[in-house]
Amino acid sequence: MLDFKGKVAFVTGAGSVGDGWGNGKAIAVLLARQGASVFGVDISADALKGTADVMAGEGHVNWASRLCDMTNSGDVQGAVEDCLARFGRIDILVNNVGGSAPGDPVSMTEEAWDKQLNLNLKTAFMGCKHVLPVMERQFEADGVGGSIVNMASVAGLSSAVGGRVHVAYATAKAGIIAFTRSTAIAYVRKGIRVNVVIPGTMHTPLVENRLIKQLGVDDPAAFIAKRNASVPMGRMGDAWDIANATVFLASDEAKYITATHLIVDGGLTAAR
Repeated sequence: MLDFKGKVAFVTGAGSVGDGWGNGKAIAVLLARQGASVFGVDISADALKGTADVMAGEGHVNWASRLCDMTNSGDVQGAVEDCLARFGRIDILVNNVGGSAPGDPVSMTEEAWDKQLNLNLKTAFMGCKHVLPVMERQFEADGVGGSIVNMASVAGLSSAVGGRVHVAYATAKAGIIAFTRSTAIAYVRKGIRVNVVIPGTMHTPLVENRLIKQLGVDDPAAFIAKRNASVPMGRMGDAWDIANATVFLASDEAKYITATHLIVDGGLTAAR
């Protein structure tokens, strides 16, 4: 089950902000544990080093990485070329770059709007733009298809998260869902599956290192308790919940699944 030996995965946002397990770090490490060769990219050298340290500590020699701005086409093309030079192919693409900023259409600046759409939507477009031709050539050559997993958010399914409006983030994540479905159908006859994971309220290092600071929270423990209580299961999810869902969709066990989404939210959207 979930055997990735001989597979090469290209994981974006493969680092983690601060100590602990972010989604990209957990996804990259879990793929390696299942036998995949993993090429990880991130815009932060410190974030990427944390993943590299885990890979080295666990003895995953089939790991390589590169700094990459996923909004920059030249950077992405260079990273894809580096991956091919190192591993010879790309079987799995995980588009995991993103981040939220609050604001409605009036309060949000035009610059913030553009940055949010670039960070959360353009990055997935860029990953697909440069990896899809590789997967298509491989399918034509050896009949082995590829799998792409994009990362959305429950913010793309509902109007507000935690009582806060994130109009650009929500728009971008809804766009990821539509982008996934459209791309999946465009490539369904070319041996390439495209799916999307939709995380709910998660507890990753981003909570302590970005969200709490962004909101100016005075009592972090109370804030985290409130987030846990907002989920029907009574707790937030963690990076491994997202990694397990992502790795399943990337696997051959999901070979008949494409153009769909997997909500990982402890029942949050259903309860709403």
